[in-house]
Amino acid sequence: MKAFLFTLLFFISLSTIEAQKAKKVVFIIVDGIAADALEKVKTPNLNRIAQDGSYLRAHVGGDKGDYNETPTVSAISYNSLLTGTWMNKHHVTGNDIKAPNYNYWTLFRFFKTQFPEKKTAIFSSWLDNRTKLVGDHIPQTGNIALDIHKDGYELDTLKFPHDKADQYMHHIDETVADSASWCIRNQAPDLSWVYLEWTDDMGHRFGDSPEYTQSIEYMDDQVGRIYKAIEYRKAHFNEDWLIFITTDHGRNEQNGKGHGGQSPRQRSTWMVTNYKPLNAYSQYYTPGIVDIAPSIYAFLGMKIPEKQAWEIDGTSIIGPVSIAGMTANYIQNSLDISWKVLDPKGKVKVMISTTNHFYEGMEDSYELKAEVPVSQGHVLISLEGMPSEFYKIVLVAPENSLNRWVKTGMNSTAKPN
Repeated sequence: MKAFLFTLLFFISLSTIEAQKAKKVVFIIVDGIAADALEKVKTPNLNRIAQDGSYLRAHVGGDKGDYNETPTVSAISYNSLLTGTWMNKHHVTGNDIKAPNYNYWTLFRFFKTQFPEKKTAIFSSWLDNRTKLVGDHIPQTGNIALDIHKDGYELDTLKFPHDKADQYMHHIDETVADSASWCIRNQAPDLSWVYLEWTDDMGHRFGDSPEYTQSIEYMDDQVGRIYKAIEYRKAHFNEDWLIFITTDHGRNEQNGKGHGGQSPRQRSTWMVTNYKPLNAYSQYYTPGIVDIAPSIYAFLGMKIPEKQAWEIDGTSIIGPVSIAGMTANYIQNSLDISWKVLDPKGKVKVMISTTNHFYEGMEDSYELKAEVPVSQGHVLISLEGMPSEFYKIVLVAPENSLNRWVKTGMNSTAKPN
């Protein structure tokens, strides 16, 4: 009996220690690597991380031909990752980042709001990632402040003189990777973003080529140094680290130099994470870049306020999930709504609004139109007494929510975008 109690207490103690581990996250965006291009190159460090967790084919670009179709352009995709939404919401429409819609919060803003005492960091060649996308120290983001920033190296032409061959960007990426790995090893920020650019520069210059392949190999080495710092922290401190590595777009089919469109290769990306096991959503769907932010929220145990959670387009690939793959079709003053069942337990609430005030920083008023079993997989909703040219639909299931917009063509004052 004593031996049994000792064993029981031992395992309870282990579970308590595990639960008390400080959770920390690093996400890395490496620029412009289509999935097929990555898979042809020897990447021992990415492979090692994937062995710890998973490698997944993924996508950018929203839903092709639909209201949320999103150009396969760098800054647009960065903000899709940061906000968990497509371009129709976050409104970053190009690399000039003219007018982000800060009403859709980034994961940094959610994180600092919930954990003001915890540390955030960014390591990037590009200053705009911090100043424009995250919105560091500006009123529109509540003056969010990143605690550590090693960025803007492209502006330092004394240390990194701009040569015609773009080799200076490789040296910048080396500095970014070294800064990130040193900081993680020695300061262990709680949420970090690392951005590496040179692969995209080589893609634009040479397309599918030995030079492009070499840049991917260099990127793998840089990521490996960062992961080595994470492994050091895990071995020497009571910390649980999550890493996501992904890319912002693929490349064109013709020569690998271009991107921005909706061809399969330009939309085709990938994710590597050390987390396992991933949930059913990741097994049955090709995840999008918008799925990374909600996955980070799930790992950290963050609670996103309901009305803000209803705006997020992504679905977590970590933790429990009830439904996915929502469709909504307007048919003769009704909405035919369907979803795929991943966990049949519980009920789905069908919430509908005829406004998009959230886009302008205000709240939308939703009406509960139905509550049906998750296992039902579909519902037909009458819109009698609710005429509009625009409907926002939210499905609220026990473990997650999904949203869609539907435009009917009727006259209305709604402003969907």
